[in-house]
Amino acid sequence: MAESIHWNIGCSGFSYRDWKPAFYPEKLPQREWLHYYSSQFNSLEANTTFYHIPRPATLQKWFEQTPDEFSFSVKAPRIITHYKKMTGTRDILMSFYELVFRTLQYKLGCILFQFPPMFSYTAERLEAITGQLDNSLCNVVEFRHRSWWSPQVYQALTGAGIGFCSISYPGLPDEVVPGTAYFRFHGVPEIYKSPYTEAYIQSVVHRMSRQPAIRRAWIYFNNTMAATAIPNARYAQDITRKSD
Repeated sequence: MAESIHWNIGCSGFSYRDWKPAFYPEKLPQREWLHYYSSQFNSLEANTTFYHIPRPATLQKWFEQTPDEFSFSVKAPRIITHYKKMTGTRDILMSFYELVFRTLQYKLGCILFQFPPMFSYTAERLEAITGQLDNSLCNVVEFRHRSWWSPQVYQALTGAGIGFCSISYPGLPDEVVPGTAYFRFHGVPEIYKSPYTEAYIQSVVHRMSRQPAIRRAWIYFNNTMAATAIPNARYAQDITRKSD
């Protein structure tokens, strides 16, 4: 396993009431959940930003409540990916970029653009993505339609400095796409719920570590129901630490 990779590992979200007491101590107030979470994992995939654009004060609190070495990946708002589907979104996108870069500063990891299941491949859609995303930031795209899994797409995204998000998701390829530095575990066969075996997690980590020229990698577990993600994320964290 490549020792030069810096692994950012965590869960998709942290503010789940059913994580008590399996993860959060019973008497821990909710305002301290992020601080506690960041003592257990070194990264968070923030999914609340998908549903609404957060207030700057909220992101600033996230920055202040986490250690210096902590990282945040943030989901782009659904108005960009689901409602407008990258059409006429340049101003909204630039505003979101400015917000997260200004507030999260050096803790900003990746910006994840998750597209809906009916968003199938077209050359025009691919061009809209590559033409709008700012390659000075770490952008990653996640597709839910099988038509995007093709060498032509991989090559175009790589050329634009955009990452392809490999996933474990019901009914979609779970391969580690060439160049993958970002992997999401959604839960299979039951989305958001099914746990993963240690052998499968280890296989993903191994395949990612064999990707050439990757120095930072992100792994997030979105099987968050009933705190299923916690032991999976801990195992991924343990095996990547042992490679250091």
